[in-house]
Amino acid sequence: MKFRLLITFLLPVLPAAAAVDFAHDVVPILKQHCADCHLGSKRKGGLSMNTRADFLAGSENGKIAEPGKPDDALLLKLLITADKDDQMPPKGERVPADKIAVLRAWIAEGMVWQDGFTFGASGWEPPLKPRRVELPPAAEGREHPIDRIVDHYLAEHKVPRPPRVDDATIARRVSLDVVGLLPEPDTIVGDRTQFIAATLAREVEYAEHWLTFWNDLLRNDYQGTGYIDGGRKQITGWLYKGLLNNMPYDQFARELLAPPTGDSDGFINGIKWRGNVNASQVREIQFSQSVSQVFLGINMKCASCHDSFIDRWKLDDAYALAAVFSDHPLEIFRCDKATGRQAKAGWIFPELGSIDAAAPQPVRLKQLAALMTHPDNGRFTRTIVNRLWHRLMGRGLVHPVDAMHTEPWSADLLDYLAVWFAEQKYDVKKLIAFICGSEAYQSRVAAEPAEGEKFVYHGPLARRLTAEQFVDAVWKLTGTAPGAPHKSVTRGKPGKAEKLAARWIWSSAGASAAAPSGEIIVVKKVFALAVASPGGVAAVSCDNSCEVHLDGKSLARSDNWESPASFTLPKLKAGEHTFAIVATNGGSGPNPAGLFFEARIRQAKGESVTVASDATWLWTAARTVAEASKIGTAWKPAAEVANQAVWAKATDALRGGLGTGEGGGPVRASVVPSDLLQRALGRPNREQIVSMRPENLTTLEAIDLANGDILAGLLRKGAQGLLSSSKATPAELASDLCLRALTRPPAAEESALLAATLGEKPTQQSIEDALWILLMLPEFQFVR
Repeated sequence: MKFRLLITFLLPVLPAAAAVDFAHDVVPILKQHCADCHLGSKRKGGLSMNTRADFLAGSENGKIAEPGKPDDALLLKLLITADKDDQMPPKGERVPADKIAVLRAWIAEGMVWQDGFTFGASGWEPPLKPRRVELPPAAEGREHPIDRIVDHYLAEHKVPRPPRVDDATIARRVSLDVVGLLPEPDTIVGDRTQFIAATLAREVEYAEHWLTFWNDLLRNDYQGTGYIDGGRKQITGWLYKGLLNNMPYDQFARELLAPPTGDSDGFINGIKWRGNVNASQVREIQFSQSVSQVFLGINMKCASCHDSFIDRWKLDDAYALAAVFSDHPLEIFRCDKATGRQAKAGWIFPELGSIDAAAPQPVRLKQLAALMTHPDNGRFTRTIVNRLWHRLMGRGLVHPVDAMHTEPWSADLLDYLAVWFAEQKYDVKKLIAFICGSEAYQSRVAAEPAEGEKFVYHGPLARRLTAEQFVDAVWKLTGTAPGAPHKSVTRGKPGKAEKLAARWIWSSAGASAAAPSGEIIVVKKVFALAVASPGGVAAVSCDNSCEVHLDGKSLARSDNWESPASFTLPKLKAGEHTFAIVATNGGSGPNPAGLFFEARIRQAKGESVTVASDATWLWTAARTVAEASKIGTAWKPAAEVANQAVWAKATDALRGGLGTGEGGGPVRASVVPSDLLQRALGRPNREQIVSMRPENLTTLEAIDLANGDILAGLLRKGAQGLLSSSKATPAELASDLCLRALTRPPAAEESALLAATLGEKPTQQSIEDALWILLMLPEFQFVR
């Protein structure tokens, strides 16, 4: 535990959230007092303030300000000095004290700068229709189109090509990027193209991983403002199905913008806030902001109050899109004051076509959807390929991803991918496979560029695990995944395994009415596999608690029958195996008892073997599996018990834990509501669109990782299971934990440290500490 206390002080933290509004507080000051010398084409004294990078670069006399250091800022000293030779501005009125205070606070808060904003020439904007890029010649046999463009770029910038990473790194990178899960320790990559394809074919795991990305972007969640009073509507069922079936992205967008049914209209309806709100927060304006940001990478929020300070969009543009959605005449408000003018429904890129403002709302929405997905709308395709490049490579071709008026580091690559994606019929999985299949993706990660430095691509960047990825990894390592998803999620791909085979069982049929409190039994089932299995999934519920063993090793516990435990099964050899479950009936007097268990063991060609609790199981009175194994012939047939109505909740939850159809598995963090741990790790409340989560560690996260109750509880439970099931030596246990967490065996010094932590005879606490050490490693917390 001493490590945990220490890390609270060692982990880096972020400053508090900014209180100064850059666009409204800082920009007017710089425009009024600095424009004559330092904005646009003017660089007096070598100082330009056009961009944040320019600002940070400073002047001929060095830096004028550094984030978080207002007392050292030369800028502020020159604004307040009485020396006429040094004072800024050199002529005219001095900057008032209240404005200097704003600049001081801005510097203290980290000099937050609006994404993509420049005081210089208007933002970069290519022709709307993407160009067909001619590929450069291949270098050294690297024929992949992405590599041909990237290699040419690297040569132009005199940057050496980053080396290829090994198979273990690719296994971890692809698994976390494509399905969000750690790979199995014995994963063999082999042919990398085939490995990527096989990972993408894990449909349920893929859908449940990318659900996180789209929930953030479409501000969909399971709880929060509006869901109780009807002011907000989920799109979870539609979204899950769309991801599961790899819905083409153009169809995906059309069904969000002009919903054919009520399944996806929650996105365009937004949130109806309670009480009076600013005119820029009404549903019609939310629609304008949301469709612009999600599909076009345009920040229409500034233009929702007044003509934008940061790009070319006007108040009338924001209201034209809002009027497409509005079902009533919409008055234009400027800075929350009525103008007396009415908005007219319209489209912001007239070169593609127009919207009939007189048409009914459903017709206008269909027209908007058609224009948005028009083959010549390069903004639409560029925006999504840029988002996916950012997700897989750590930084967008255009960065930030919601500032698509910012010049990309490779316009050729952006346009090539946009055209290629449309030619592939907007197939998102094909795009992911295309990027992952490049040597650029499979290269060693590059160092982060220095703050303020002009970005030059050197290779992919390391990315922190999302809250959901981190929690999924912890659940997998500790066997502590929850038993059921949120009620709005129907998991799995409908198919041949839709019906549960399990039955509630106990030692006697009357147990469903009453069994002795404190009764402990062991039930078992011997089964045979004709061929070896790569693994599988199982779920169990017991009124009141149980522990599942497979071939003598503990796999999982369930301490709450209302929340079944779902867990993965290890590789199994062909031949005979045994499930044994220690089941306990709690309570203070006679009460109902029952056990419900089902396992689905994968076989070749997508087939599976189901092992489920029923009357063919055997039971004996014993307190442990070891004790039961000594009993010999005293085993008796188990009895199926009546399914108590109160157990129906557990049965439904267990079905969710398995997945209702093909490809189920332990419940994922993406399909359950957020908790304190996930919120600390950066999972947003999704009342606003989130296209990029913060990459840096926060104070709250540092504290939760060091001393948080939720993480500590998961590690405690995982340590209990490992202690009861593992017969390995400390060195063997250290190696196994390292393989599972990092996809590699430990180095000699790591093995020695972990073995020393575990001790000669591991305890629950020592195993818990070893798990915690591994989880705190940057190698664990990053996709590298």
